[in-house]
Amino acid sequence: MKKTFIVTVLLLCVSAVALGQKFTADLVIVNANIRTMDAKRSVARAMAVKGTTIIAIGSDAEIRAYQGSETRVIDARGKTVIPGFNDAHVHFMETGQQLSSVDLRDAKTPEEFVARIKAFAAKLPKGRWILGGKWDHENWVPNNLPTAAMIDGVTPDNPVFIDRLDGHMALVNSLAMRLAKVDRNTKDVDGGLIVRDSSGNPTGVFKDAAMGYISRVVPEPTWDERVEAAQAATDHAASLGVTSVQDMSAGTDVGVYQELLRRGTLKTRVYACSPLGDYQRWQRTGVRYAFGTPMLRVGCLKGFADGSLGSTTAWLFEPYLDDPKSSGLASDEITKTPELVAGADKAGLQVNIHAIGDRANDAILDIYEKTAAANGERDRRFRIEHAQHLRQEDIARFGKMKVVASMQPFHIIDDGRWAWKRLDEKRLKGTYAFRTILDTGGVLAFGSDSPVAPLNPLWGVYAAVTRRTLDDKNPGGWIPEQKISVDETVRAFTWGSAFGEFQDKWKGTLEVGKLADMVVLSDDIFSIDPPKIRDVKVVMTVTDGRVVFEQK
Repeated sequence: MKKTFIVTVLLLCVSAVALGQKFTADLVIVNANIRTMDAKRSVARAMAVKGTTIIAIGSDAEIRAYQGSETRVIDARGKTVIPGFNDAHVHFMETGQQLSSVDLRDAKTPEEFVARIKAFAAKLPKGRWILGGKWDHENWVPNNLPTAAMIDGVTPDNPVFIDRLDGHMALVNSLAMRLAKVDRNTKDVDGGLIVRDSSGNPTGVFKDAAMGYISRVVPEPTWDERVEAAQAATDHAASLGVTSVQDMSAGTDVGVYQELLRRGTLKTRVYACSPLGDYQRWQRTGVRYAFGTPMLRVGCLKGFADGSLGSTTAWLFEPYLDDPKSSGLASDEITKTPELVAGADKAGLQVNIHAIGDRANDAILDIYEKTAAANGERDRRFRIEHAQHLRQEDIARFGKMKVVASMQPFHIIDDGRWAWKRLDEKRLKGTYAFRTILDTGGVLAFGSDSPVAPLNPLWGVYAAVTRRTLDDKNPGGWIPEQKISVDETVRAFTWGSAFGEFQDKWKGTLEVGKLADMVVLSDDIFSIDPPKIRDVKVVMTVTDGRVVFEQK
């Protein structure tokens, strides 16, 4: 349908010109610094949009010919226009929910951490769960894990289940443990860990699969709460220039996005992923390949190989420096992963696997290689989500095997504050290896991992280009040899992400015939001093030919 519409629009343009008629656009942008991000990196001054499609790009004079009495004309006043950002890895519903939850991300001390929870709890009725959080104990000195005892006194009537910012570790209070019937006799599970004190009692911290003990008793949000969260997420995305997202945990939330689409309030294109094991459900329906509309598509699958570095659950070949008895945790589904990947791939569905540790990445690359050999050659675009810590010998495999490296630049400047405590210099050389992945023929698809990290893609651009950690202790960049240019970074956030979801024919660059998704920026990120990129703002966002955000 989309291809037919675009062809029809273009034929109408040609016919109008041939008949000497004036063909008018719905939207015209003039006096702009348009960076198309196409293969030639073309630069233009103006653009015309009809419906949802770009119909012309050129000079101001050329594009003003498409202006009619009903055309909205936007004078960009020389500002930079780029394709809309496409976040290749986000948890969109959780992003919306976090906007109305307790925010602990930048709590600098345990005292501030507790104070924020106390203030938030004071506003809630008795019995209401306190969720979200996104705390980071690496902000504290000493950086000890929080405990239930710290927060029990300020949350006597509200069960608490607040996760660390990476989502692989959570803190709960004693009330939540009682509701879940968890005590010292509760056993650990494969792929998870209950942190205990010297007497064997749970401290309140649960890692990875062990979080399931608590999450199973957390009430599901109502339909109205889910719609509210989704609306908050899409509004937030529009304000940041994000016109497309690839929701790694959409699961059963697709219907919520459908509701926003029905209401006409969905401002963000969504590619919705389900758990890897769901491939059998899709297979039974006869589905082959992703399907849907340009605004809402389904068909990708997400699996896990391990946890995270911050929670010391990333799966490594060698032990952690600060925990010599541990090399992390393989996911509880890792033994089934080869079978699941092979089945999903045979069904024609796209597979994305979370892998952070070097051993996890090596294992998934091996599984992909064997699956491709068994199922035959085709354009499958296997993806590794995060691809965070790689052995040198594995980096080139991405390009060779045509595996998309779906990575999140903000994590560099966050993790770089403390990752040296966990990994030695040799292993850190393969951390967020953007430069080497590109140089060896790989494709980067950039995202945020929101709400684990801020959704703002301009922070991601700043991170990939400067690699300056958040504590400003690495002004020349952390592992600076892996820096990439602004052009390469923006392309990874636009064309690369579109390629990563099989949509590069329709979006990711500003070209005639493609979808009209674009962002107007307050400053030219291609020419300003790179450290200033983090201060750049979005002036306007256009999605599907509609202005969905304007800076007031």
